[in-house]
Amino acid sequence: MSALGHYIEEEGIATVAISLIRPQTENTKPPRALWVPFELGRPFGPPSDPAFQRQVLMAALRMLGRDDGPVVIEDFRDDDPRAQPDPAWSPPRLPQPPAGATGEALASMLEAEIALLQGARQHWLTRHGRSTVGLTGLPITETGRYVGEWLRGRSPQSPRDGFSAPLMLRFAVDDLKAHHLEAGAAGPARPSSCQLGDWFWNQTAAGAAIYALRELCVVSEDERLKLIGGNFLVPAIRVRSAS
Repeated sequence: MSALGHYIEEEGIATVAISLIRPQTENTKPPRALWVPFELGRPFGPPSDPAFQRQVLMAALRMLGRDDGPVVIEDFRDDDPRAQPDPAWSPPRLPQPPAGATGEALASMLEAEIALLQGARQHWLTRHGRSTVGLTGLPITETGRYVGEWLRGRSPQSPRDGFSAPLMLRFAVDDLKAHHLEAGAAGPARPSSCQLGDWFWNQTAAGAAIYALRELCVVSEDERLKLIGGNFLVPAIRVRSAS
């Protein structure tokens, strides 16, 4: 995108990029870029905070008037207001999976955990009127059972036409993450993404199940599963902390 910006500028159209990784931006040298100190995947800051997101957007648009390039990088000085933990937040109480649990045990705990979170998740839906769950096109209980079949070593077929089993596994994991994070954030407190992430990856059966799935995928003879397991199931920072 940084290189594309230069081509667009040659046609007389000003461009500006949002940068989440400053060294990478310094290396690719876009005509203009606003570096923001937010986590990857949140270029405009926290979700559900339109006032703060507008501040980021306006700071980027103001850069369109700068012509002191050829390369201009500005720093957005305000951090994500939800980067700090909320002491008022407490996660849903769930049975914590024991270390070294078998795939069968994790599958059963995952399926039970989804049922335990139904009330909190429904509260999220009522409060926000939207959800990021839905990539599989399945009810979350069926998504949990599908993941459970993988944990039990059965390599199930895709339940949807036109989607390979490895792709459906990736979508199912993404839906599980979204489901649990929505349930975890359903109360009146506003937990930081780090708080939610620590809870999900360290204290839930879903987190333990996804770690186990990653281990299964990266040693698979199926190159598609290797790719998905190595790149899409567990964030890199969580892989390091889990090893």
